[in-house]
This record gives sequence, structure tokens and C-alpha cells, in this order.
Amino acid sequence: MSNTQIRVQATPFDPFAEQDELRRGQSQVGALVAFVGLMRDINEDASVCAMTLEHYPGMTERSLEQVAAEAHRRWSLEGIRIVHRVGRLEPQDPIVLVAVSSRHRGDAFRACELIIDYLKTDAPFWKKEETATGERWVETRDGDAKAKQRWQAHSDR
Repeated sequence: MSNTQIRVQATPFDPFAEQDELRRGQSQVGALVAFVGLMRDINEDASVCAMTLEHYPGMTERSLEQVAAEAHRRWSLEGIRIVHRVGRLEPQDPIVLVAVSSRHRGDAFRACELIIDYLKTDAPFWKKEETATGERWVETRDGDAKAKQRWQAHSDR
């Protein structure tokens, strides 16, 4: 697999610097598509003051490597970078970066969508929100599960 980098970390990251590092020195790259997920201060009409993300070290990274390998299998990609935070986050903190580089935009867009849809449904992360009324675990949304289904039905897209 060419230029795939995956990190799960408690420390903050700079999404722009990560994207620059992914494409730097690769003059064949014609497209870089990125998704940056931010911690919101509201969910299900309730104010959220913080969120804690938990994961299984080792298992989580292997899971992300598998979805990156699947993206490489389906599309012609030059690189993938996945950075995911764990620990306590506050509103507007970057939670996740999925950046994909390729020679053409279509492959990069589709691969980025596949990876983020996987992260939202199957990756071994657990989110606990802190609200004014206490803590609550975040469940997978129906819309996220439906988005993931399109990749199972069409393994070549």
C-alpha cells in the first residue's frame, strides 16, 4: 500500500499540516480530498460541553488499516492519512481527519467517503458526551448506517 498513515492519538493535530504532509513531494497527485470532523456543542437538541472518545489500542489501528486497504483495492490512490483523536475533547476540537490523495478527484472523493462512513459505523471507537443533565453514550445514527450500506451493495464504486 502506497503512503498510508494511520494514527490514533490523545494529542491535538493540525488538519492543514497533515494534508500538506500527505501531498508534499508527490507531483503525480492531482487531487487531495479531506474530511475533518469537529466536536459539536450540540447533539440531539442538547447542549454538549465535552466528549470523551475511547478505543481498543491495537485493535482500532488494525481496523483502520483494513478499511484503508479496502479503499486502495477499489480505487487508484496515491495516499491515505487517517488521524483520530481519543480522550477528552471540547467543542470545535478536530476529532478526525481522513485525507486521500490520487491522480484524479473521483477516486479520492469515493475513497474518503468510504473511510468516513466506516469510521462512523464500524470502527471500534466509543463516544461519551457530557451534557448539563449528565453523561450519555452516543449511538450510531440511522443515516450513518444507511450511508455505509451503499458500499456493501456496490463493492466496485
